[in-house]
Amino acid sequence: MHTAQPNHRPKVVLLENIHPVARANLEAAGFEVELHDRAYQGDELLAVVGDAHLVGIRSKTRLTADFFAGAPNLWGVGAFCIGTNQIDLVAAAAHGVPVFNEAFSNTRSVAELVIAETIALNRGLFDRSVGMHRGAWRKSALGAHEIRGRTLGIVGYGRIGSQTSVLAEAMGMQVIYYDVVDVLPMGMARRVESLDALLAEADVVTLHVPATAGTQDLIQARELGLMKPGSFLLNNARGNVVDVDALADALRSGHLAGAAVDVFPREPSQNISDAFESPLCGLPNVILTPHIGGSTVEAQENIGHSVSNRMAKLMNNGTTATAVNVPEVQLPKLHRDNHRVIHFHRNKPGVLGRVNSLLADLGANISSQFLQTDAEHGYLIVDISPEHGEALTERLLEVPETVRVRTLF
Repeated sequence: MHTAQPNHRPKVVLLENIHPVARANLEAAGFEVELHDRAYQGDELLAVVGDAHLVGIRSKTRLTADFFAGAPNLWGVGAFCIGTNQIDLVAAAAHGVPVFNEAFSNTRSVAELVIAETIALNRGLFDRSVGMHRGAWRKSALGAHEIRGRTLGIVGYGRIGSQTSVLAEAMGMQVIYYDVVDVLPMGMARRVESLDALLAEADVVTLHVPATAGTQDLIQARELGLMKPGSFLLNNARGNVVDVDALADALRSGHLAGAAVDVFPREPSQNISDAFESPLCGLPNVILTPHIGGSTVEAQENIGHSVSNRMAKLMNNGTTATAVNVPEVQLPKLHRDNHRVIHFHRNKPGVLGRVNSLLADLGANISSQFLQTDAEHGYLIVDISPEHGEALTERLLEVPETVRVRTLF
């Protein structure tokens, strides 16, 4: 696909009820914005966003290879969430479409949920509340514990894990952690050398790992058996990290005293009653939440700001910094006396040489040139005098490795 397009009122489609601040930012940047409060899939998705220049989604919309093949006008995708598992990143890059996500803005929200769940499980608050709603008055200290002095084991000590560590320590907990990466501890947290060691020592285990081949089914029957009798497991990470059938067995047997789970191997695509099923349903002292770890007003507003601003920078000056699937280039503002030619191409030997030969043949006055590559693609930006911009664009379309060309002025 080879296209060249000036930046005149790009169309943005935002799905899944993205925070209104995103619309405000994009409209302020000069874009036409269309809002939808739900996810779409397949042909219906293409019918809604197939002519868009930018699309914003959350976790329920699936952007497949077929989608990218059917959306020739698309220049960028904003994932207004942490994960990008719902997007075929390789197909997006093959069509020259940068993808942006936001991995940090909901860190505090998830960390606070972990602390709330830890307290609720240790006090049996969920079951006591359900009982009260049914008319059962059960006043007893049996099985209820303070979290002060108990040990929290954090699996994955990234931004969420480390912030959880700080909050837990402030509440008087002892904190241990395990990570495959060598990460320095916060406060008095102590690193352990293996997952098995953490499971054997912690009173509460909380998971904060990404969805990778190495983390799929990270916690199975064996790992659950290593946990202390009467301990708790929290999963606010990814649904495929825990074998939920094995977790249900460990809870029924009484080996674990409770669990809190916010993410599941299969989740409904829309907010529909009676659409959710899990072997964890109905078990005592088990808190189930519908993937709301980062769903606070504050987090969604922060994500709306961050992702929409990067989408605007992509369209307005070609910046791809923080994109998760293409070479990252941070660019200055385009000078009004120049045209900016953006050349997204397959990373093959000799491409830059051919481009520079074209520039020499044109006798072009080059103000600046930027190139960044990864293993598969190159992202080249040339700021050039206006009289040569159109000619360079036409010649770049003839370069065999070209994926797409775009001109800004």
